[in-house]
Amino acid sequence: MPERYEVRYFGAGPALLPTEVLEDAAKALLNYDDTGLGLTELSHRSENAWDILKKTKADLAAFLDVPSNYEILFMQGGGSGQFSAVVYNLVGAWVERKKDELIEVLFGGKSEEEVDQDELVAELKKSIRSEMKLDYLITGSWSLKAYQEAIRLLGQDHVNVVTDSRAINTSGKFGKIADESDWKLSKNPAFVYYCDNETVDGVEFPKFPAALAPNKDGAGPIVVADMSSNILSRQVPIENFGVVFFGAQKNLGPAGITVVLINRDLLPPVTPQPSPALMRALGLPIAPVVLSYETADKNNSLYNTLPIFDVYIAGQVLKRLLLTFPNRVADQEALAKQKADIIYAALEEHPDIYRIIPDKSVRSRMNICFRVTMTKDIKDSEMEFLELAKDRGLIGLKGHRSVGGIRASNYNSVPLEGAVELAEFLRFFAKK
Repeated sequence: MPERYEVRYFGAGPALLPTEVLEDAAKALLNYDDTGLGLTELSHRSENAWDILKKTKADLAAFLDVPSNYEILFMQGGGSGQFSAVVYNLVGAWVERKKDELIEVLFGGKSEEEVDQDELVAELKKSIRSEMKLDYLITGSWSLKAYQEAIRLLGQDHVNVVTDSRAINTSGKFGKIADESDWKLSKNPAFVYYCDNETVDGVEFPKFPAALAPNKDGAGPIVVADMSSNILSRQVPIENFGVVFFGAQKNLGPAGITVVLINRDLLPPVTPQPSPALMRALGLPIAPVVLSYETADKNNSLYNTLPIFDVYIAGQVLKRLLLTFPNRVADQEALAKQKADIIYAALEEHPDIYRIIPDKSVRSRMNICFRVTMTKDIKDSEMEFLELAKDRGLIGLKGHRSVGGIRASNYNSVPLEGAVELAEFLRFFAKK
């Protein structure tokens, strides 16, 4: 049985956590802050729990430079839960905006109580049928799942495919992102969704898409991004997004919490959610209370029992990052690029042995996906590769079950030495 220090772990998630953080967390499991109780035993409504939540929010905001008009919510359900949550919450926000617009235009600005409710519902239904669209950029397996969930909740008529990378790839698989000039964005969609880094397919947006950027007046689409696998690894223009969400289990902490950064303009009192009665009358889905951004915000993320131990570990990771990197996420971004460059350079040196899957323009820094092609039987070649890598303490390199191949996940907790050792093994294996 190898010791922890004897292995380099490149698994895609749950991912590696800093050893120092885990050692500290192990003590907190038994006795936190001299309370005589472990963190998993303390009430989530205790003063200790509230303090952990407050500090973690503050450190996350500091590291990512989150603007003050954004709220940080801690929720559960992972990225998959957010595929549903963004639909429920932002469709409700769209309905509320459209309702106010109709009252102003068709009913002369009367108060909602003065308007004929049946007539208002009828007009809203017309607008929903003709105008309401949710825009999705399908660039990999996770954005495809998000798109499929939107269809399941609302039906195909309300979901628009802005771009599908499979259509521009000769293999019919993911691996590229279409030029923005070819995107088909809707007019005034409820939101535009994309996944910033696709863990399965090794595709990452090189920067925020210019087609989604706000204009000089600050107007633009409500952009939603899933950053589960590259958050904290590079600078993010948070102010360009309506919602950013991410599961903790890649760069922040253990699986169990999902973080949502949301512009307060999308929350009450600026944008209330329609009543359940109105949503039912319109034939639209109503958000379960545990997926309601409004509920999470009103209750300081503690409407139900939040796993405070997971929040604590995330807080310790952030504290360590802030101490390590004077320039915060900018320094972490430089290190992430350095590590990725080292690994990709080793792969590129041996094109007869390794085939990098995604196009160079969209290669992920976090999930480096490739095939071992030294023989006609790629599976045998990759089995040999994985076995020899394991013998050298390099583990977690097997690709996702849906696509196969090799995947080296280069998350923040993978040290520079780990990237160097993997690159050395890539060269060794190729020459062998």
